[in-house]
Amino acid sequence: PAIGALIGRVDIPRLKLSAAVAEGDDDNTLGKAVGHLPDTPFPWERRGNVALAAHRDGLFRRLEKIRLNDDIRVVTARGEFHYRVTKTHIVDPDDVWVIAPTDTPTITLITCYPFSFVGNAPKRFIVKAALVGHVAGSVLTGSVVR
Repeated sequence: PAIGALIGRVDIPRLKLSAAVAEGDDDNTLGKAVGHLPDTPFPWERRGNVALAAHRDGLFRRLEKIRLNDDIRVVTARGEFHYRVTKTHIVDPDDVWVIAPTDTPTITLITCYPFSFVGNAPKRFIVKAALVGHVAGSVLTGSVVR
């Protein structure tokens, strides 16, 4: 998909978080949606490490309260993908190992840390989750990110 194109929606039901997911990690995309990092697989490929990023003072603010075993759902036109949180990390911004390919289908959520920091935060908060289910042919509803 082109940068900024809508590819789905991410939901974390316990946190009451629901946000559009668009292709790209540029400022324009992250200003409107959760961004899919272009060098990572898409959820429908059901392989490797899907990486999504958003601002901590915006769409990913509620990640501050994420817990192990929380459900994460990614809804796309190609299906609905269910993940379960397996761990969280706090890392330096240059710790790109968090988006390295994995042997099993995984999703990684990335946002700045600490959540209460004013300005450019010095760390990144990482949520890792494993794929636990897939429903083919889900209907994607919502508006297009422009």
